[in-house]
Amino acid sequence: MKADPNLYDYWPYTGRPKIVWPGGKKLAFWIAPNIEFYEFLPPSNPQRQPWPNAIPNVQAYSQRDFGNRVGHQRLMELLDKYRLRGSVSLNVALCDHHPEIIEDCIKRDWEFFSHGIYNTRYSYGLSPEQEQAVLDDSIRTVETASGQRIRGYLAPALTHTESTLDLIAENGFWYSCDLFQDDQPQPLKTKSGKLVSMPYSLEVNDVITYSVMGFDPDRYTDMLKRHFDQLLKEGERSGTVMCIPLHAYLVSQPHRIRPFEEALRHITAHSDDVWFATGKEIAKHYIDHYWDQSIADIKARGVATGGTGFAA
Repeated sequence: MKADPNLYDYWPYTGRPKIVWPGGKKLAFWIAPNIEFYEFLPPSNPQRQPWPNAIPNVQAYSQRDFGNRVGHQRLMELLDKYRLRGSVSLNVALCDHHPEIIEDCIKRDWEFFSHGIYNTRYSYGLSPEQEQAVLDDSIRTVETASGQRIRGYLAPALTHTESTLDLIAENGFWYSCDLFQDDQPQPLKTKSGKLVSMPYSLEVNDVITYSVMGFDPDRYTDMLKRHFDQLLKEGERSGTVMCIPLHAYLVSQPHRIRPFEEALRHITAHSDDVWFATGKEIAKHYIDHYWDQSIADIKARGVATGGTGFAA
């Protein structure tokens, strides 16, 4: 294992080429509902157990099933109210298990990007050929179900191999959500293609705030508002990105959904300065208008180190 994965160059935040989002907006905002399927008895992976406790874990399985039965519908109705489209982080097997949810997303013109096949099947230990098969399945399944060609990738349960980023770039993906090093898009160092590291965030991810940090709903709402306010302020200097990653089995619980609405109300009240977009739209705009400028600036600062991920 290498000391530095060399996935991107160190690139100081200040003094970068100025990003301006469409319409002169300062902040690109996107919202990413994770629509997932957890298997009750998944195949084992020697590097990670699928459930935190002994198997069968009836309680954890049924808690996550709440999202697919109740939570997504509740969240969709809320996003409709504020005219927000989702960029769905999708376990693609859900296209077969619950096609009704996919149809609801299509009606709303939501984007789909790949979150692997199941959230209980990890990338750890996969050969490049096996990982390519997962990508082939993801592309084919979503195209069949929705007509969309997926352009974004979030590894299943955030599990990777040294080949992951090179493979998704080689397969025509535009952005990865798996890195958390910046508040602006940034070029990744892959062997082919133009792959963007898209700001996604663990900090404002409801899994972290509710399941790890144990925050109450009002505190989560306050954190979202402060996170947004700071990025909007800095977006005056150069465009920033804010994503709210969500899991309906958490944020859509009855006692949490109204405090979350307060955050959406605050954010959408700033429509003069905010571009409400999908992940794919943000990535395309960045690649079309700022990719070359970013590469040139990294080189001009003398911080480019060469090579590609996991290679010298």
